[in-house]
Amino acid sequence: MPNLTKHEIVLEIFRKTGFPQKQIVDNVQQTLDTIQRALAEGRNVELRNFGVLEVQLRRPRVGRNPNRPDQTVIIPLRAVVKFKAGKILKQELKKIDLAKFQQR
Repeated sequence: MPNLTKHEIVLEIFRKTGFPQKQIVDNVQQTLDTIQRALAEGRNVELRNFGVLEVQLRRPRVGRNPNRPDQTVIIPLRAVVKFKAGKILKQELKKIDLAKFQQR
């Protein structure tokens, strides 16, 4: 099963609404830009019935260079985005045929 792309999202909305694709592309991109800006400012993004994108800090730690395992590398403090699925999404995920995913 291939990944869902922005282009496929635009086509799906186009098929359902008939709005011009250019308008849909602009709206989808503006939505993604708004989410990206909020996360870059350190704000969490809550999308009801879908989930929450949370900005979390990862503490600095010592890692290893896979090409030179004898050398340690300091991995600095950084911000990461964590996704927590909402109630409806969790219910839908329970319906997935897990056998399909094991074959990948």
